[in-house]
Amino acid sequence: MFLHELKSPKGSREKKFRPGRGPGSAMGKTSGRGHNGQRSRSGRGIILGSEGGQMPLIRRLPKVGFNTLNPIVYQIVHLDALNRFDSGTIVGVHSLKKEKLLASNRKPYKILSRGELKKALTVRAHAFSAGAAELIQKAGGKVEVIGKKEEKTEVKKAKS
Repeated sequence: MFLHELKSPKGSREKKFRPGRGPGSAMGKTSGRGHNGQRSRSGRGIILGSEGGQMPLIRRLPKVGFNTLNPIVYQIVHLDALNRFDSGTIVGVHSLKKEKLLASNRKPYKILSRGELKKALTVRAHAFSAGAAELIQKAGGKVEVIGKKEEKTEVKKAKS
């Protein structure tokens, strides 16, 4: 086979559709936008949620709850997945990443209590469920919380 014998896959060389290019294009004159009005013109178009003078639904409903802009989203590691490590091992970020239990080294992770731990491990994590911490200690292991910022207890003096 030579370069001049190659052919494009069927359908890959279809001509781009260009509205507004004369009456022979089947999309000439108004280009498929109908006649006059806001929707026929270029630019912003109709605002999403607009109800034409009636109070929009989004403003009629009460606002409930609070969504933080920077939520802490933990990666989850289940307790039964830690059985693959040898007993006495210190399980941390790099060992979990190496075993493909974490997607990212940089994001915080939490150990949850699904399953059973059969080996004594020292587990380092950003957070533990209460059940997971209990089961790790029951198996003879240690729980170490990492990366928590210590709260400042200093009280600023008022200016006099």
